[in-house]
Parts: sequence; C-alpha cells; structure tokens
Amino acid sequence: MYPYEIHHNLLVLGNEYFHIYLARGKRACALVEVGVSATSSIIMEQLSSLGITPEYLIVTHPHSDHITGLDNLRGSYPDATVIAAEEAASFLDHPKAAHAMIAEDNHMIEALIARGFCGSAKAIRSVPSLAGCKVVRDEEVLDLGELKLVFLEAKGHSPGNILVSIPRLKTVLASDSLGNHYPGRGFFPTFFTGYADYMNTIDRLEKLSPDMLGLAHNGFILDKKQIERTFQNSRRCAGDVKEYIFHDQRSDEAIAQDLFGFYYTGELAVYSPQNILNCCRLLVRRVREL
Repeated sequence: MYPYEIHHNLLVLGNEYFHIYLARGKRACALVEVGVSATSSIIMEQLSSLGITPEYLIVTHPHSDHITGLDNLRGSYPDATVIAAEEAASFLDHPKAAHAMIAEDNHMIEALIARGFCGSAKAIRSVPSLAGCKVVRDEEVLDLGELKLVFLEAKGHSPGNILVSIPRLKTVLASDSLGNHYPGRGFFPTFFTGYADYMNTIDRLEKLSPDMLGLAHNGFILDKKQIERTFQNSRRCAGDVKEYIFHDQRSDEAIAQDLFGFYYTGELAVYSPQNILNCCRLLVRRVREL
C-alpha cells in the first residue's frame, strides 16, 4: 500500500502508524516528517522505488516519534537540507531528552516489529542534532518549483512545532496538532504545551478550509465533509478531556492514571506505557494552569 500517490505532487510514505509525506516539485522534493529509526529503512526503500533523492528533510517537531529517524535519513541523503523551527533544537538539548528518547525509540522498534512493520532496525544511541539546520518561521515559503510549501507555526502541542500547508493542492499536513488519531475512536488530545494555544491552532487550520488533510498517524483525509468532522472531533476530544480533568476532585496522579487506562490501547500502544502516562500527566498539568 505504501508509498501511495495522493496527487502527482504529493505521496504518502511510511506506514499507517507513521506517515511521511513526499512533496514533489519540478525542481526539488521534500520529506515532511522524518519518522522514527524503525521506519527510516522503509522510507529509503520507498524513495528508491520512486527513484527520488529528497533535497529537504522537514522536522515538524522534536518529539521522539518525529525525529529519531533523522540521522539515518541524513546519513543516506547527506546533501539534503534539514528544516526545523527555532525552538526545536533547544528542546533536544534538555538534560532529560537523551535517556527518554533512546528508551522510547527502543520500545517503538520492538512494537513495530511485533506488528510486522519492520524486520530489523537499530535504535538511536544519541539524540539527533539539529545543529546547522535551516530554521523556518511562520508563513515562510519553500519553493520546490511550481509547488510551494508554506510553514505554519503551530502552538499547543510541542515546542518548535511547524506544520506545512500546500496552497496549490489545498492541503494541510497537520502532524500531531489535532491530536493522535485513533481510527474510529477520535483523538488522543495532545495539548502538551498549552490548551488555549492548541485550540487556537485547530481553529487556524480549519479556517484554511483544506480539501486534503494529512495527519502524522493513521490517516490522510480526502473527503471535505470528513475533514470538517475531523476538526470538530479533534476540538471536542480536547474539550472533553479538559472538562473531565477540571471537574474531577481527585489527585492529579489519579486522574492521569485514569486517562492512561482509557487511552493506552490500540494504535497508541506502539508507544511505551511510561511515555503515554507522562503525556497524560502533562494534560492534567496544562488544565490546572487554566
């Protein structure tokens, strides 16, 4: 199934757990998302089957499931320019980043192998570096030749979170800014850096009125009505969690444990339990700040 072509200028690589988008212009090609170490060999095989060498590697944000594939891709495409937002590098420099990211990458490799999505892979041994990358800011444009990518600063989910709009295709590649998608169940909300910012980002993306909407996990949506429902669903899921936390009188840890018990299943179980529990703790913390 992968890679598959959405449009001559846009293809989906990777697998359903981790979508990597190939934007193909007349002059250059860009990967939007770089995936995890376990998907990097798959992406390279898919690019080889297409006869494409990417000129740009776009890191949407510095969470482990969106950056641990970077060094493998950069090793295979040394001439490619790495693109990221300004705050992404400093996030990776945090003293706790290395241990958590390496442990999470190991877990994702084992989880994907168990699900039959990769035969073998080596986990990262150090945090990928964004030193020397091209820093982009809100509404900056990358011209690939008759195809322009517009970068959108997206607050609420992660420091250094930058999304991609493709005006010519009326497409938004939303990464995790609508949450982590559960097919048939909605979204695991991911307002890890701020609830209000997260909701404002959803509003901003919806106002672009895309004809095509690409998520980072489990979904590329082509139907206009379904896209409208997806924005509504994303907003509702975040609001429901906010209200649940706000009105629960128990300890923050008890609430986080309950959220973990509800969400840690299906597609989300590709991540480590500790990671998702910590995400639930962040959700509680962000609501307490309101």
